[in-house]
Amino acid sequence: MSTLSEAESKRRVAQFGVPVVPDAVCADAEAAVTAAEELGFPVAVKLTAPGLAHKSERGLVRLALGDRDAVRVAASEILAASLPSDGTPALLVAPMLEGTRELIAGAHTDPHFGPCVMVGLGGILAEAIGEVAFRLVPIGARDAEEMIEDLDAARLLDTVRGEPPVDRDALGAVLLGLSALVDTDGDVVAVDLNPLIVVDGRPIAVDALVELR
Repeated sequence: MSTLSEAESKRRVAQFGVPVVPDAVCADAEAAVTAAEELGFPVAVKLTAPGLAHKSERGLVRLALGDRDAVRVAASEILAASLPSDGTPALLVAPMLEGTRELIAGAHTDPHFGPCVMVGLGGILAEAIGEVAFRLVPIGARDAEEMIEDLDAARLLDTVRGEPPVDRDALGAVLLGLSALVDTDGDVVAVDLNPLIVVDGRPIAVDALVELR
């Protein structure tokens, strides 16, 4: 098994219609500063490399960087914290997205039933809450709709504290894209989109990991 870098993973899922946050891959701190200016502050800076997971636990993520100096310092610290096992690491720079609701979506291959897709509550509480719904691949539009409605917390997708409701069609399109990805690409065994941040009612993937056979 091998895991694509976050940047490569985003490109792969975007090919199947999954909306992803724009980003730039940079080799050094100065390139990261330039990218941040082009993308617009505030930004997030992360280490990106094939097979790299658990970036936050290793201190390889910096969020809400508001100016050139903050990006330069963060990028330098992140590169200094990389390990030889990370291969040839690079910096991933992306604009910060504002949204109070986070979802998770993904796909994996069950050893008994085969490929399936999932959706649920996302962010740092995803594993603790375990609020998810699954369907076997391939799925259709009706399946995607039922997955969303199966969530006990589906009411959180409605209007909350003045924020617009989550666009269920857009969320369903993410699930359909994941289904198409694993159904047509036999090398893909797992996909993790966590979180999908809801911005103006529409889910956007700010992190992605694709695992290959």
